[in-house]
Amino acid sequence: MALQTEFLPLELADVKQLAADMKERGYRYVQMLAVNTDDGLDLQYAYMLGSDLKMYTVKGIQKGTKVPSITDIYLEAFVFENEVHDLFGAEIEGIAIDFGGKFYHVAMSEPMTVISPAQKEAREKAAKLAAAKAAKEKGASGGEAEDMEAKLAGMDPEKAAKVRAAMEAKAKKVAAAAEAAKADKIANLDPEKAAKVKAAMEAKAAREAAKKEASAAAEPAAADQKEGE
Repeated sequence: MALQTEFLPLELADVKQLAADMKERGYRYVQMLAVNTDDGLDLQYAYMLGSDLKMYTVKGIQKGTKVPSITDIYLEAFVFENEVHDLFGAEIEGIAIDFGGKFYHVAMSEPMTVISPAQKEAREKAAKLAAAKAAKEKGASGGEAEDMEAKLAGMDPEKAAKVRAAMEAKAKKVAAAAEAAKADKIANLDPEKAAKVKAAMEAKAAREAAKKEASAAAEPAAADQKEGE
């Protein structure tokens, strides 16, 4: 029987849950590969059942980011997790058999992250350009919002309320169109993959909602503290 390989995206927050799901479904753990990229560290988890090989990749893990160990689910993963820690500097938490950075005896720390001076210069330049672009976009967006609020403040209350209602209606329409596009995309996938994509989207939406709630809850506390000062 021919090998069927499928490459799928994976969020860092879902690494452990995926391992548990694959274990429950009877998949065996194959390996974890690491690739050092300009965007960070990519980790690829491979699971196999019969001729079905699934490769899940977490992209762009930044230095210092905690990566959950899956050795409590697949003990054999300790070999790869220690290797990725020693060679790539990945901070993997909770490895069942942890060599504490001594799995390999190498002449330098994290040898697979070493880059040439030219590569370093290119990465630093790209990072500065990205940061400048993000700051410009953020500033433009904030300025537009402030200008709009200033205009609304200068209108009579009834007209301002109508403008705000129109803006909210437009925002809802755009959001609805985006959701419809996502639904159409999912509808064209096979049922199993569609279910995974939908679950990942729902998990992401829940995390974003929780983040917004936490931010909203923190604002009154910050305001109270400022008044107290």
